[in-house]
Amino acid sequence: MIGCLCIHGFTGSPEEVAPLADYLRERTDWMIETPTLPGHGSELRLKGIAYDQWIAAAEQAFLALHRRCSVVYVIGFSMGGVIAVYLAEKYPVAKLVLLSAAFYYVNPRQLWRDIREMFANGWKGAREHPLFLRYRNKMMATPFSAVREFCKLVRDVRPRLPRVAAPVLIVQGEKDGIVPLKSAYYLYERIGSSEKKLLFLPNSYHHVCHSTDRHVLFAEVETFLRAAHAHHCKSPHNMV
Repeated sequence: MIGCLCIHGFTGSPEEVAPLADYLRERTDWMIETPTLPGHGSELRLKGIAYDQWIAAAEQAFLALHRRCSVVYVIGFSMGGVIAVYLAEKYPVAKLVLLSAAFYYVNPRQLWRDIREMFANGWKGAREHPLFLRYRNKMMATPFSAVREFCKLVRDVRPRLPRVAAPVLIVQGEKDGIVPLKSAYYLYERIGSSEKKLLFLPNSYHHVCHSTDRHVLFAEVETFLRAAHAHHCKSPHNMV
């Protein structure tokens, strides 16, 4: 049995990875889990939450899946990508997919461009547009302490990158306003995996699973993970 753990981003929810999770559910018989990290979900309650609680929740979900599945893949989006790297360094993750992984974050210039472009497009009731509401609500509901915990998480996980051995697919939207392109290059250079691939999506913003290029993304992820299984069967020592 194959398991696949999909981890959402900072201030997000499983909805961020849902289109990819649903695509994989339709096309495979894998056990696919999309847990909600502490303080996250449809209502943010991040006050007083420490980053090790996010890690602990992801570890619990991974171990539960690993008990039922001989092979477990981990897909992490944004901050979920940072947590996915933590898991891959510590546990037998068979393959790793990092979507807009936030090892560098917030490119304010691009974010500002995104918001200006949204208003320039003259949407009726632009203030009601989900993108605008998402940014506004997150700014309102995210205590500074949570941002500090997020930064601590990144600092904790960065030194672990060279010790990751799992084959990895690193995906980055070229129009990402939250995580700059250099994050993907940094990951590619620092991660210890001998099998690694970089995929840039020219028309994608930060939420790659919801962007224009998502069908390219879904097909690439499926191809990568299916190939991984064959590779995994040939080299069981990858699990050690």
